[in-house]
Amino acid sequence: MNTLEDWLAHCERQHPQGISGIELGLDRVRRVARRMELVMPCPVITVAGTNGKGSTCAMLEAIYSEAGYRAGVYTSPHLVHFTERCRVGREAVSADALLPAFGEVERARLGDGGSGESGVVVLTYFEFTTLAILRTLSESGIDVAILEVGLGGRLDAVNIVDPDCAVITSIALDHMALLGDNREAIGYEKAGIMRTGRPVVVSDPVPPQSVIDRALEVGAQLWRIGKDFHFAGDKQQWGWAMHPSHGGRKYSGLAYPALRGANQLVNASGVLAAVEALRECLPVTAQAVRNGLALVELPGRFQIVPGQPALVLDVAHNPHSVAALAENLDAMGFYPVTHAVFGAMADKDLPAMLERIGPLIDRWHLSDLPIPRASRAEDLARVLEASPVASPGGRSRVAGCHANPMDALRAATSAADPADRIVVFGSFHTVGGVLRDGVPRLTAPHLSN
Repeated sequence: MNTLEDWLAHCERQHPQGISGIELGLDRVRRVARRMELVMPCPVITVAGTNGKGSTCAMLEAIYSEAGYRAGVYTSPHLVHFTERCRVGREAVSADALLPAFGEVERARLGDGGSGESGVVVLTYFEFTTLAILRTLSESGIDVAILEVGLGGRLDAVNIVDPDCAVITSIALDHMALLGDNREAIGYEKAGIMRTGRPVVVSDPVPPQSVIDRALEVGAQLWRIGKDFHFAGDKQQWGWAMHPSHGGRKYSGLAYPALRGANQLVNASGVLAAVEALRECLPVTAQAVRNGLALVELPGRFQIVPGQPALVLDVAHNPHSVAALAENLDAMGFYPVTHAVFGAMADKDLPAMLERIGPLIDRWHLSDLPIPRASRAEDLARVLEASPVASPGGRSRVAGCHANPMDALRAATSAADPADRIVVFGSFHTVGGVLRDGVPRLTAPHLSN
């Protein structure tokens, strides 16, 4: 195995037969990490939650980078290239830089790591790649590690690393077959990243009681939005403040984060609380906070691409995030026709997603996705046609089914007028499919007439 592609193919072949190759649990990954003597030599921030994790990690990375620290970030999934999952110094690591770590994981899981342990350990794709990225980060000379949980928290491979500060973003219904069918059960899984005596920032305004109970049970230092810190703003600027019991630090006259969407203020508030929680070991100036929030970038999160027609890219893929997308689309103003390029996983609550955003979509261009868990475009069409949003005589209708997101985007562009809007959403794979050759620049054919 001489290339990253070789190693990723090897990882895929190792999957235990869990749900779609997912098998939660820490025993396997801990055994291999112990053989590797894997230790993170810097403060660690672990971020869990249903939505807002990627934005939270990006803002933390931007602020610490502006403060002069070398930040290492692990996020998942990726949009286009696997190397997006591992960033050091604000840049994705090269494929070649990951190869030694993959080799080390392989030797350790086969019992050849010199630890004295024997026996082959079978790892899932996520476990194998997580260990390789954690090893890469641990040897990259970073000052702070920012780790995004892949799924849940308590049993996610990322949770083998003890965080100095945990952040829990919004909690909603998603991955219910694995995490539970209600917010209390899902909240308990997310709360598994808490550690005794260490701060946990909860930026969900109405967290499940299970999160609060778990913090009290393990003796974590609980910092809640609306109680221990809060924010307020108008159309021009916003401010943030900690409760006096936590030092009372304040920021006023902040510009809105460069990431678009009303929900980003909630995420940014949690980020500032985490920065405050780690101030003793990672001091940050007010200017670094302002610069970081102003310069943060994260593709695919309500990303508006200039051109005609307007193009919006958003990885919203569950009812909660789709509701936030719908709110942000509402705030954009009037467009004669809104076209959707949509592809989604089969295990998502499609009726709930369509109920919220359906009234904003006039034409649906549906796409297959290159993953077994995905719904076929024809199946999505049947769900849509049975939905009240696409009832006979209604505005919203299926315009076509396509083999991939790029074909769907081409069809939407061909059908759109310059004043229209195209929204690409439903999955990381949907957005990644239109970003594969770079950010598309649209020109409606009507402009050349």
